[in-house]
Amino acid sequence: MTRRILLSHLGLILLVLLALEVPFGLFYARSELSSFSHTAHQGAMTLAEVCEEKMERGIAGDLPDLARAYGRRTGSRVLVTDHRGVVLTDTAALAYVGRNLSAEPDISTALRHRPFVGSRSSPSAGGNVLFATVPGGSDAVVPCVVRTVYMLSPLKAKIHAAWLTLGFIGVAVLAAVSLIGFALARSITRPVRALELATAQLADGRLTDPPATDHGPLELRRLAASFTATATRLQHLLREQQAFASDVSHQLRTPLTAVRLRLENFEPHLAPCAQDSLDKALGELERLSLMVQGLLALARLENSAIRPEPVDLDIVVADRAAIWTAFADEQQVGITVSGARAVRVWGAPGALEQIIDNLLSNALRASPPGTVITLAVVDAPGQGEHTTPEAELHVIDQGPGMTRAERLRAFDRFWRAAGADHDGTGLGLPMVRQLARASGGEVTLEAAPGGGLDAVVRLRCAESRTHRERPGTSANVDRAGRRADHRGTAVNGSLEGALRREH
Repeated sequence: MTRRILLSHLGLILLVLLALEVPFGLFYARSELSSFSHTAHQGAMTLAEVCEEKMERGIAGDLPDLARAYGRRTGSRVLVTDHRGVVLTDTAALAYVGRNLSAEPDISTALRHRPFVGSRSSPSAGGNVLFATVPGGSDAVVPCVVRTVYMLSPLKAKIHAAWLTLGFIGVAVLAAVSLIGFALARSITRPVRALELATAQLADGRLTDPPATDHGPLELRRLAASFTATATRLQHLLREQQAFASDVSHQLRTPLTAVRLRLENFEPHLAPCAQDSLDKALGELERLSLMVQGLLALARLENSAIRPEPVDLDIVVADRAAIWTAFADEQQVGITVSGARAVRVWGAPGALEQIIDNLLSNALRASPPGTVITLAVVDAPGQGEHTTPEAELHVIDQGPGMTRAERLRAFDRFWRAAGADHDGTGLGLPMVRQLARASGGEVTLEAAPGGGLDAVVRLRCAESRTHRERPGTSANVDRAGRRADHRGTAVNGSLEGALRREH
């Protein structure tokens, strides 16, 4: 912005300078040439009168000395002819003496009682010359003609010096204006840069350096004051909402746990015919608990600023596949991992684990025995306006799949497909989308080839790795085995734990 203001300021000043200096320079050049021509003409007329007087008095022999004296004083070449155009004297070349020049335009014009002033190129003189040819006397017959010739190079040098002076003045003015414009632009843009910094801080979740409200133009000071008030109010609302989410999390867990314990205590005292109702009540209570945890996790995710970090996608995929393999075996469903290796992507802390857990959980619910769930990592070029390379994670099952309308609605909160089991809360896929967007990516559902569902998670690639462990090594298998014992925490609480660590 400073550059644009400064360039526009300098452009305007440059136009003003050109509008003033160029006409002035042209006027000065014309004025100097006109003044020089007038002086040459007046001097030639005075010399012609003196020459006429000498010729009338019969002392034409003094003409060469008179011409030389005049030429030395004015720096010109002087040529005098008689009434026929025959050269009487020439200060430049004696060979011209005695030649008839009546055919030349200026001499011919002067012999007809009309002065002639003009300029022309003279190769013998080495440049352009100005000549003034005037008749001597006002009688019917012109007694003599005087031609004075001046080199124009001194005049041109003077005009060029004037142009250089104007140029130096223009450069000095532009330099001074540049300094003034730069100071002015900085004074205008400093509050704007402060607002930009404060906006970036607010986008990151915390305004630590509010913009000053006592610098810059009045409009920007008012804008800074309004922004600070708005940012302060937003931060207060966010803190209140986060505190509310934390309080609700604590307050809801205790009564839900108490209700579950009381219901379980009823079990020994219930008739066998009521056992089924008790089981259903406990199941709904568990679903309510999961739903509350999911809502709180989504609220915390939406109200927090999470910065993505480089994550080894293929390592995370291998770890989660190893954890879920045992549970998939119980349902006679296989899990395979394929695709690119050494892929680093940007991901929010703990987000990729939660994304894969939710997608695998949904895939296991939909997969019939004897089928396979595929986890595939695919390199993909940037799409749309983004040129940054991307990586795609595909979670493909061989279940019944979804219609196009169902795939479009699958990310709505609490929505579940018709005929779906009642254990789900309808928050898994919304949470996956929120986590993917927090990581700078996106998630979509597509129809898998041959039936089933293909959940595609697109993430921006980070820098490539040069040295790291490859998925499938003993270290990864051991780590996956150690983490397999915490399946419940990984599935239901990884997002909440990640958000707690973030805050």
